[in-house]
Amino acid sequence: MITVKVTYTVKPSFVAQNLENIATFMQDFKAMGSEFLYTIYTVGNTFTHLSHYKNEEIQAAVLNTPSFKAFQQQRDDSGLETPSQIEILNLEASTREVL
Repeated sequence: MITVKVTYTVKPSFVAQNLENIATFMQDFKAMGSEFLYTIYTVGNTFTHLSHYKNEEIQAAVLNTPSFKAFQQQRDDSGLETPSQIEILNLEASTREVL
């Protein structure tokens, strides 16, 4: 399993648009099946995306979804307050099976 955490901060004026873009790619992600889990959390205008992929093939398919690529482009072009910080996490314990 591959687990990735991405955190970034958008300008306050871009929060609503970012949420709309997220809603668009999440519709596509939900249609892709259950071999990955993708969650998004916010604190103010800071977004944290946590993704759990069964394997690299699933990860590649998810990350290459056109609506997700469009989201990333618009997010990056918006003038981020803090750039994306990407961390690879190691799952040590869970109350239930993640994948």
